[in-house]
Amino acid sequence: MCSIMGWLRADADRTDFMRGFERTVSRGPDDTRVIDTGRGLLGFHRLAIMGLTPEGMQPFSFEGNYLVCNGEIYGFRRLKEELINKGYTFKSGSDCELLLPMYKEYGTDMFRMLDAEFALIIYDSATGGFVAARDPIGIRPLYYGYDSDGCILFASEPKNLVGLSSRIMPFPPGHYYKDGSFVCYRDLTSPLEKKAVDCSSLDAVCRGIHERLVEGVKKRLDSDARVGFLLSGGLDSSLVCAIAQKLSPQPIRTFAIGMVGDAIDLKYAKEAADYIGSEHTEVYMTKEEVISSLDRVIELLGTFDITTIRASMGMYLLCKWIHENTDIRVLLTGEISDELFGYKYTDFAPSAEEFQLESEKRVRELHMYDVLRADRCISVNSLEARVPFGDLDFASYVLSVDPGMKLNTYGKGKYLLRRAFLEGDYLPESLLFREKAAFSDAVGHSMVDYLKEYAEKSYSDEEFERLRQKYTHCTPFTKESLLYREIFERHYPGQSEMIKDFWMPNRSWEGCNVNDPSARVLSNYGDSGK
Repeated sequence: MCSIMGWLRADADRTDFMRGFERTVSRGPDDTRVIDTGRGLLGFHRLAIMGLTPEGMQPFSFEGNYLVCNGEIYGFRRLKEELINKGYTFKSGSDCELLLPMYKEYGTDMFRMLDAEFALIIYDSATGGFVAARDPIGIRPLYYGYDSDGCILFASEPKNLVGLSSRIMPFPPGHYYKDGSFVCYRDLTSPLEKKAVDCSSLDAVCRGIHERLVEGVKKRLDSDARVGFLLSGGLDSSLVCAIAQKLSPQPIRTFAIGMVGDAIDLKYAKEAADYIGSEHTEVYMTKEEVISSLDRVIELLGTFDITTIRASMGMYLLCKWIHENTDIRVLLTGEISDELFGYKYTDFAPSAEEFQLESEKRVRELHMYDVLRADRCISVNSLEARVPFGDLDFASYVLSVDPGMKLNTYGKGKYLLRRAFLEGDYLPESLLFREKAAFSDAVGHSMVDYLKEYAEKSYSDEEFERLRQKYTHCTPFTKESLLYREIFERHYPGQSEMIKDFWMPNRSWEGCNVNDPSARVLSNYGDSGK
């Protein structure tokens, strides 16, 4: 990962800027550069992934324009070749160096052309203003706010803007900002984005899923830095690892984490690793580590959401171990599959239309929940996240599949994804058709139980009722949610609107009106915890 920040103010105070910008130096510990454009400041913390030489350091400049970008541009060599044929020259092997020439050629139309995970800020010397943009899913983070005089600021994380802006908000995915306005350039959930998908048979759909996911993984193996894989033992991460191993001449490195005593997923992760032949590492975490890391995790996440925090505990501690004990810099993960193919609770969807609407809602909000979790847990440990299920061609294809085919009418959730990899010897059927278990449960049921117990001991019933009423936006509804909210407010006072709501099952559906986001409370949990 890298970190970017911009303040569109001619007399911006560099000391104030650096105070905020230094809060995310762990995103880019290799080098730091801040420039004054004459109309405002642009800053870049570098984590070198592509083009490891000093020439790949940002901000890039071209004909008076400047750029900072936290991103990976897939297929950049083809784009670069096209620009070279137009007469452009390049100094580095960085994928992001081509963005300013693209901006000159295509203007803001360039954003729709990118197959990328990115967040960027351009200083446009012709207008004296900033242009900013973010990828359609929001895999790379970007936030904005205004200072006391109405000058706009952008930054990779909200912590950069605390103290500089009274209201910090996430930059909307699939949008660009120019001349004071946010413009949508691509909405994957829009009817206009729907592809013509051959839904004449399950085989045809599954073939499309298979081909696109393999290609999504293949793109994300391209790195000048060392690549590793998070392997929970669940379907999604196991498939990513299995595909990557088939594409790799050497054993890939996989990592899994679980609670001491009752780790559910470690045995499945090892089974997957043994089957595909990866070099596998197991990491254990304790109750003491979970509780002592809670404040740190909420501070780095910038959220009070129960699901996001629970699922971050294991991911943060695992990534911390990887950072401290290996030379790996890039991690592939299994996020975004659930939003496309369904959760345990979407088995209760009353119709195909309702399933599709729920899926689209989750995709639009991903940047506040699972994608946020993966980015922060990985980047705070000076690593980069890559998300194959978030590949734009893959996600667009799955969202275009007849929703009736995605409903769980097969007796097994995510059936299309499972069926798509039945052939090819990717995983044993015991893993390919294993019941879904949420990551926060699968590291060991004890972890969530310890967090709940800690919260229960933090407040009496009377204190809980009194304190939760302080919060009118996303009012805490359990002692656990109150604990998280109070920690959040210490780090991000008055900024709760960055998160739209609590991630919860759709309570309007029969069987989903629950007060805990864990799949454990659903009637169809079944063998997920075994």
